[in-house]
Amino acid sequence: MNNYDKILNMVKANHGYITTKEIDSLNISRTFLSNLVKDAKLERVGAGVYKLPEYPIDNFYILSKSSKNMSFSHATALYLHNMTDRIPLIYDITVPYHYSGNLLNNKNVSLRYVKDNIFKLGMIDVKTINNLTVKCYDLERTLCDIIKDKNRMDKEIYAKALKEYARSKNKNILKLVKYAKKLDIEKEVVELMEVLL
Repeated sequence: MNNYDKILNMVKANHGYITTKEIDSLNISRTFLSNLVKDAKLERVGAGVYKLPEYPIDNFYILSKSSKNMSFSHATALYLHNMTDRIPLIYDITVPYHYSGNLLNNKNVSLRYVKDNIFKLGMIDVKTINNLTVKCYDLERTLCDIIKDKNRMDKEIYAKALKEYARSKNKNILKLVKYAKKLDIEKEVVELMEVLL
C-alpha cells in the first residue's frame, strides 16, 4: 500500500477527517498530504485539519483540533447533549486562564476562562452529529456553568435546559451539588433544584 492509500484509508476510518499530527504518527511526509489537496482528494478545513470533499463540515471537530486545552461549554455543550436544538452560531468554549492559542482570534468563538484546578472538572468526550469525538463538559458541569453565567445566557435556552434536566432520567443530583460546591454556587444550585424537582 502506498502512502497516499495509507492516508486515505486513515481518513475514511476517522469519519472523513485527518490531522497533520495523525499523518506524522504514520511517519509519512506532509508532502503527500499537500499533493492530495492539490489533486482535490482532500480539503484543508482548518489549521492542520483535512477532510474528504464528500464529507460534511464539522465545525465542532475543526475547532476542537485547534487546541488541546479547550472544552465546549455553556449553550454549545447543551447542544452537544441534545438539551437544545438551537445550532450554535457562536461556539462557547472554556479554556484555562493562561490560554494563548489561536482561538483568541476566532470571531465565531466566545471564550470563558477558568482556573486550572476546575478546568478539567466534568470534562468528557462526546460525539458530534458526524460521529467525531470532541471535548465537552458533562451535563452537571454544563448546568453549573449556565447557572453561574445566567446573565450571559439566552433566557429561553437557560429555562428549557433546567426543565429538561429536572425531567431527565439520567440526572445525577449528587454530582451536580459536588460540582456546584467546587464552583462556589452550591446555595444557588440547591435552591433551583428544590423548585424544579
